[in-house]
Amino acid sequence: MAAFTARAGRPPGLGIVLVGDDPASHLYVNAKIKSAAETGLHADCSQLPASASLPELLAVVERLNQSEVHDGILVQSPLPDSMGADAERRVFDVVRPDKDVDGFHPVNVGKLVQNRAPLVACTPSGVIEMLERSQIAIAGARAAVIGRSDIVGKPMALLLMHRNATVTICHSRTANLPRVTSQADILVTAMGRAGFVTPDFVKPGAAVVDVGTTQVTDRAVVERLFAPGSKRRDAFGRRGSLVVGDVHPDVANVAGALSPVPGGVGPLTIALLLRNTLRAAEERLAAR
Repeated sequence: MAAFTARAGRPPGLGIVLVGDDPASHLYVNAKIKSAAETGLHADCSQLPASASLPELLAVVERLNQSEVHDGILVQSPLPDSMGADAERRVFDVVRPDKDVDGFHPVNVGKLVQNRAPLVACTPSGVIEMLERSQIAIAGARAAVIGRSDIVGKPMALLLMHRNATVTICHSRTANLPRVTSQADILVTAMGRAGFVTPDFVKPGAAVVDVGTTQVTDRAVVERLFAPGSKRRDAFGRRGSLVVGDVHPDVANVAGALSPVPGGVGPLTIALLLRNTLRAAEERLAAR
């Protein structure tokens, strides 16, 4: 950051757009802004009410597209249902590819398919970073990805494949899902179904990365997942809600390595977002 700031006369800049009053989204945005400030990167947030229209949101994105001090643009998901089922796709299409630090623009997705994307989706990149830093072999491994979203599942599968894993993409219509996933040396799950992945889904000794997040307010679900006296059940008792992942706690008894929710890939996602912003800033500076 310091080297770029010295050359450019300003820090790299990230423009975040937040629509509505979703508490989790506000927490995520605040964490991103805080992390940016700690690294010397400038980040600011443009907020729109939940009643905002899609054209109003696209106008904010276009303003950031034209900004000289914003090198990256991030529109926080989810968007209000009132904007329409295709709102996120339309936003992805409008963000300039060279400012698309989420890696969701069709140009960047196409480059990812060819293994030459300068900006790659942050959460899948964080998973790869975690596996590599943990010295978990990817080349030659069998990998299974549960979930086929454009945001996590598809780019995750591509990144694993580019590192020479043999990849199976699983989803709601995969027949005998536990049998398929239990063959995998690396299992990444991004479904958003609390505690869905139980030990029978997991090959003994496999590396399991939980990316799914679900806000649970049903005590019965918490009691199904966590034993009496556990810290997580006690936390639910104090707060009345709990963020949990796709992976059942009992998987820890089977897996060789486990990245949990919360506290696993989440912080890395933010770190990769900041790295993407710096890369975008350096590319823009070099092109001048």
